[in-house]
Amino acid sequence: MAVASGRVQLVTVRQRSLTLARWRILWIVLGFVFVALLALVRISYLGMSDQGLRGTSLEEALLPPRGEITDRNGVPLARAFPAYALWFNPKALGEGGAPLVRDPATVAAKLKAIFPDLDETAVTAQLASGKQGYIRRRVLPEEANRVQEIGELALEMPMENDRHYPQGSMAAHVLGYVAADGKGRVGMEQVLDAQLSNPATRGTPVALSIDSRVQGALEDELRRGMKLVQAQGGAGIVLDVDTGEVLALASLPEFDPNKIDARGEKLMFNRVTNQVYELGSTFKPLSVAAAIDAGVVRNLGRRWDASPVKVGRFSIKDSHDMGADLNVVETLIHSSNTVTARVVDELGPERMRRTMIDLGMNERPYIELPAKGFPIWPGEKWRRLRSMTIGYGHGIAVTPLHLASAYAAMVNGGIWRPTTLKKLGPGEAPKGRRVFKASTSSRMRQILRAISIYGTGKNADAPGYRVGGKTGSAEKPGGKAGYRRTALVSTFAAAFPMDRPRYVVIAMLDEPRGTLASSYQRTAAWNAAPIVGRLVPRIGPLIGVRPDDTRDVDISDIKPLIPEANK
Repeated sequence: MAVASGRVQLVTVRQRSLTLARWRILWIVLGFVFVALLALVRISYLGMSDQGLRGTSLEEALLPPRGEITDRNGVPLARAFPAYALWFNPKALGEGGAPLVRDPATVAAKLKAIFPDLDETAVTAQLASGKQGYIRRRVLPEEANRVQEIGELALEMPMENDRHYPQGSMAAHVLGYVAADGKGRVGMEQVLDAQLSNPATRGTPVALSIDSRVQGALEDELRRGMKLVQAQGGAGIVLDVDTGEVLALASLPEFDPNKIDARGEKLMFNRVTNQVYELGSTFKPLSVAAAIDAGVVRNLGRRWDASPVKVGRFSIKDSHDMGADLNVVETLIHSSNTVTARVVDELGPERMRRTMIDLGMNERPYIELPAKGFPIWPGEKWRRLRSMTIGYGHGIAVTPLHLASAYAAMVNGGIWRPTTLKKLGPGEAPKGRRVFKASTSSRMRQILRAISIYGTGKNADAPGYRVGGKTGSAEKPGGKAGYRRTALVSTFAAAFPMDRPRYVVIAMLDEPRGTLASSYQRTAAWNAAPIVGRLVPRIGPLIGVRPDDTRDVDISDIKPLIPEANK
């Protein structure tokens, strides 16, 4: 009986142990299920709630630290990414410890071996001063490894969010840069700062109107033109005449937004949008267009007196003898000041002033960039002499962007539109305002084309592209006589193709010299016009304009008025 009783007790103990084990497993399983349910509920909540949609820390972590800027075709112009920096921390070894193991000069020499462009003297002074601060930004990983091998704990390599411009200095004045405080400066970086830094919008790249291919070609040809005639600077624009979109905007010399130094800061001034110039004879077609529009010029064959114009004690003359009289077409082909002044005199100061206002010449240029120069405007009441000199581009100073917008209105059918650096979609082009009649625009397209075939614009006549335009060579203000005769601003304002204009091109050189490349001439016909003549064939096929020698604007009705065409 004792043996049977022991067996029963053993079975009971085993059953209790199994039961306990089963309960423990069940509780463990229930615990796992409970935790899984909590996680599932949390995930569901974040996925369904507005807070989750607005962005969690994980979502923000996946966003770029600053939004990307691209050209109109999606080519990156500005990007943000994590990068190393080189920081000097003199307290790395504690308050009482020496900041460096080696002497500052030795450490600076070792850094110079890693970064050849480093200012060794300045770095030595910084290390010797014991003052913390950046030694260098944008350090590559392999460079960071070499710095670590120096063995100085005070040389720290913090990871930071860096702004990089993959195209280098291209379109620098359009883009601007991001300062050490993370804020955009100068260009579209400043204009778009809130959008680029906002977590709700920085994940979507911002597309500009700029075409990087056109921008690169414009800068290249401007740079080449500057070197050939040793000009101080250059400016250029390529503008869509129907939408106001800027496909390229260049101010030279440029700065590098990847490396802002003292020299770069001096070059940030934008010659296209911020500097105002007297742009000389490029204004003559605008004056003639205003006269045609007002009915002052009805017969292009009418002969106008080309002798000097006397207004009080002032005399308006031409640069050389052009004969006793000229018709309007000859006036623009040979660029006569005297006949232009007489045409504007018949138009009258008030109508001339009204045209300039309609073309936006009395206001800062319309564009998103923060740096916009205010024109030198004659005021409310224009005297007779002032109106006449403005007719040929003197006595009023505007930016090259003003000129580009005015030429777009003159050739596109007569509609002035504000310019923009933002890519526009179909139907988004502003309506604009009418300045010239469509018939006036059509007539001016003929005359501008004739200038490039027979006149001062010959060097811009790219075969097959039907370029039309006007030169302008204006003396810069200064000196005892009011102008510096040895310092010119040379400009060629053009459009193409003239049978159906799509783009305006402006090329301007600041103080070109007469060199062998320009046949020792300083005027725009010899230095600015050739830039356009080389640029148009480069960019035309890229933006949908292919050369076609079988097409052109019909100038048969004005050919009899052009002696050069009938030889």
